[in-house]
Amino acid sequence: MFERLITALHTDSACAGDEEPSATRERLKACFPPGAARRMTQLGMLVSAALARVEPGADDAIIYATQFGEGRTLESFLESFPAASPTGFQTSIHPGAVQQGMIRRAQPVREFFPMAGGAFLPGQALLAAMLSPAPRVVLCGGEERGTWLREVGAAAGATFAYALALLGINKSDTNENAAHAERALGRVMLAPADEPAAGLAPAEWFALLHGRKNFDGIAAPGWRLRLTWSDA
Repeated sequence: MFERLITALHTDSACAGDEEPSATRERLKACFPPGAARRMTQLGMLVSAALARVEPGADDAIIYATQFGEGRTLESFLESFPAASPTGFQTSIHPGAVQQGMIRRAQPVREFFPMAGGAFLPGQALLAAMLSPAPRVVLCGGEERGTWLREVGAAAGATFAYALALLGINKSDTNENAAHAERALGRVMLAPADEPAAGLAPAEWFALLHGRKNFDGIAAPGWRLRLTWSDA
C-alpha cells in the first residue's frame, strides 16, 4: 500500500465550470505580471494560479494531469481562420499549463511528469505521485470547457483546475509522521485490488477535491483509492 499526506490544496471551479476565458483572464490577471495573462491560455492561468497557492519547491516533483488540455484555446484559434489571429496562434503553440507559470517564475523543480488523456487518468496520476522518490509531490491538473469540440468528445465539459501537495511518510521517524499527520488536510492511500475498474473521471476527481469528500473505490485497474479528509 502507498500512502501520502495532503498538506496543501487549492481548487478553482471557474464559476461551476462555465467561466469564459475572458472572464478567467479578468479575474486572475492580478496574479501575473502586467500583460502576461493576455499570452496565457485559460488553463495556463488557472493551473499557474493554483500552483502558486501550493508553492512548489525546487526539491518537489510536479505531476500534471489533463484529459484534453487546452481544448477551448484550440477552438478559438481554429475559429479565427482564414484570417488567423496572431494572439490565437501564440496561445496555440504555448508551453503546457504548468510551464506557463513555472517558466515565468524561472522556478526549477526536481521532476516534472505531464500526463494526458486516458480513461483512468486520476488514478494513474496518483500512482505516479506515490512512486516518485521526491518527499513532496505536487499533483495538479485541470480542463478547459469546449464547445463544438466537446460535442465530438474532444474537449472537456467543464473548466476547472486544482493543485495539491502530497507529503511522503517517513517510516523511520514516528514523531515526525505524527506531527505532519496532525497538520495534514487529509490522506491519500492506494492499495492493490482485484476488483473490476470502473474508473474515476477527471471531473469526478476534481469534485472530490473541491468538496473535500471522502472516497473509497477503484480508481485505476488494479488499484483502490482511499481518500480521507481530516475535517470530514
